[in-house]
Amino acid sequence: MGSFDASQQCNLKCQNDFILKKAREVCKCNHQTIITFFCQLFPVLDWLPRYNIKMQLLGDVISGLLVGIVAIPQSISYSLLANQDPIYGIYTNFFCSIIYVAMATSRHNFVGSFGVLCLMIGQSVNRHLQLAGYDDNTGSLLVGNATSSSNGTGTCDRSCYAITVALSLSFLVGLYQILLGVLQLGFVSVYLSEPLLSGFVAGSSLTIITSQMKYLLGLNIPRHEGVGSFILTWVDLFRYIQNTNICDLVTSLVALAIIIPVKMINDRYKDKMKAPFPIELLVVIIATVVSYYLNFEERYKSSVCGAIPTGFRKPTLPDTKLFSSLAVDALPIAIIGFAMTVSLAEIFGKKHGYAVHANQEMIAIGMCNLVPSFFYCFASSAALTKTLLKESTGTQTQLSSLVTSLVLLLVLLWIAPLFYSLQTAILGVVTIVNLRGGLRTFGETPRMWQLSKLDTVVWWTTMLASTLITTEIGLLVGVCFALLCVIFRTQRPRAAVLGKVSNTEIYEDQSAYRQLSSIANIKIFRFESSLYYANKDYFKTALYQKTGVNPVLLAARHHRAETQAKADTGNRKSVFNTAFGCLKPSKKRVEKSPTGIRLPSLDMHTLIIDCGAMQFIDTTGLSVLKETRHDYQELGVQVLLANCNPLLRRRLRDGGWAAGAHGGQLAFHSVHQAVQFAQQWYHEQRESKERRDAALDPEDLSVQASL
Repeated sequence: MGSFDASQQCNLKCQNDFILKKAREVCKCNHQTIITFFCQLFPVLDWLPRYNIKMQLLGDVISGLLVGIVAIPQSISYSLLANQDPIYGIYTNFFCSIIYVAMATSRHNFVGSFGVLCLMIGQSVNRHLQLAGYDDNTGSLLVGNATSSSNGTGTCDRSCYAITVALSLSFLVGLYQILLGVLQLGFVSVYLSEPLLSGFVAGSSLTIITSQMKYLLGLNIPRHEGVGSFILTWVDLFRYIQNTNICDLVTSLVALAIIIPVKMINDRYKDKMKAPFPIELLVVIIATVVSYYLNFEERYKSSVCGAIPTGFRKPTLPDTKLFSSLAVDALPIAIIGFAMTVSLAEIFGKKHGYAVHANQEMIAIGMCNLVPSFFYCFASSAALTKTLLKESTGTQTQLSSLVTSLVLLLVLLWIAPLFYSLQTAILGVVTIVNLRGGLRTFGETPRMWQLSKLDTVVWWTTMLASTLITTEIGLLVGVCFALLCVIFRTQRPRAAVLGKVSNTEIYEDQSAYRQLSSIANIKIFRFESSLYYANKDYFKTALYQKTGVNPVLLAARHHRAETQAKADTGNRKSVFNTAFGCLKPSKKRVEKSPTGIRLPSLDMHTLIIDCGAMQFIDTTGLSVLKETRHDYQELGVQVLLANCNPLLRRRLRDGGWAAGAHGGQLAFHSVHQAVQFAQQWYHEQRESKERRDAALDPEDLSVQASL
């Protein structure tokens, strides 16, 4: 007993030593480990020392300047969408660009205000403003002081509370994204398929256009939130359309008539133009000058941006009291922001031949939301329009984002007050014209329908839910519906009977290809999905339909026929014995299946199931295969499996499939091997039957002769 305890203590000590050794190897800290860690966390430390000034600097500077020019009007207009003052949109693009430079693995992404996220932020902010009792008679935050009251009372006006909610929301969004990145949960974005994201962006674009229509018309209507806000907003637009501000309407139409054609020209000749013409900035400058000198604010009561402060504000802390009410709102914003950032990064990384790390991108975008939340910024992500512009204008590295930040810094320090007279109608126009990409997907749906009807249904479902319900619920509906479509595809997958391509060992679907030859008395069935509990019934239905043989039905039918035959024989037995008493019952052998049921007349002796598309099989699927083999063996038909992957063969072996297989054969590596085995087995069975028939009982022969 003592020796046993000593041995146990020795084994325990060895295990502890082994664990400590592995822990030291993982946790050892040396100079190289520290450098590697910081290079992974801050990729700028890796590429900046290798920066080629002669080859890369010119492209980065030009691209950064052009993106900065475009970012000025978009920063202001997207602030309106996020229910914030213009200065906060400029803050967001400035700080996020600097942080993303240091932590990104993508060379082409531009992180800043993004229309869809601004819409979601604005909805959350507006909901909290209503809960806090702030009235929204004008529907705009752009009129009035951009800072909290400084009269010594310590109160916070509507604008102050709006940015407090937004920066608290940004803090939570960044926290979520960093946690997902640290925990290596970047795979979450795979559940946001391309049709789902496209439909979500299209639905959000319609919602954004709807929210901006009141600025284009110069109407003072409340901003609706929640289910049905899209319809309620349009109802209010038509209800108060007689109050349209003619000045704002004319300005909007003129701006649209100028910007849209120039944008179309930029898109059409983008391969021939070194850089797109900055029509948005030009329209903003001209509109501001015209509004200032013609005094649109006083003469026509047009809504303008008002005073935009310069410089930076002192850092502040998020309001932790709002975290509980913002926790749910932050989650979809975090997921959408990450999904857009990673998808754009991977697209351009693949196009230009460099690697993008999804988890590092998640940490980077998380830091772009977490850190700027202390500097009066709202949540951001990779901005589609500015990223496309950045890539098309020849950017080489993220250094171009620093150039963009310098352009925005000039606006923050000196230029911002000059936009005092800029009409909000112009900002609405700038927002709407930048949604052309999302609206263009409507024209792609017919092509999508031809390629995949289910993907098209996912697109329309997500788009309609995001538009008619809310953006957050629409995203959830889209994800759930897309997952249901995946389940539906595996629950009712394609099934086919295969034929052989002449003079080859290839077997294909007989309904899809012509001139395929069938194998005599052998049926080859392919089930193009994994076999599990959800599609087990469909597997049997498709198998019986394609092969034309329902073993359960045939067995039941023959069982009834035999029962009826026995009853008829019993009724005629006495008559038969009286008339033919001299004859003895024949001992002629009747062909039966191994289980004793009389064999029906079938045109098949072997069923081969092609498992090449089965990635996995659960316990229910294994039971179905066993039942299928048992039912067909009742009719004298053997069941073979082919093209099983190693995981499937292991599951079959552990589940006892080989115990009932002919010759202990588990499964075949190809359909052709299974066909050859079945043909050889059939010949052996036929030869054995012929030998049995040749050795008939002599008594049977004498009975036949007397008859």
